[in-house]
Amino acid sequence: MKAEDIREWDDVEIEARLKELKEEQFKLRFSSSMMELESSAVVSQIRRDIARLKTILRERELANEAQA
Repeated sequence: MKAEDIREWDDVEIEARLKELKEEQFKLRFSSSMMELESSAVVSQIRRDIARLKTILRERELANEAQA
């Protein structure tokens, strides 16, 4: 997931994807604690994607405040 692609989405789509990723992160952490996770790289990739989504939402929030 690239930031350029995410910027084309509206806030509703970003929030929905953020919710999905958080649920996936929870499931992966649970699997990791049970030693059933095949690759730990997936966990860090999801964490980065969540950070990307939150960053873009914050950028939009700050841009709206600057315009007001």
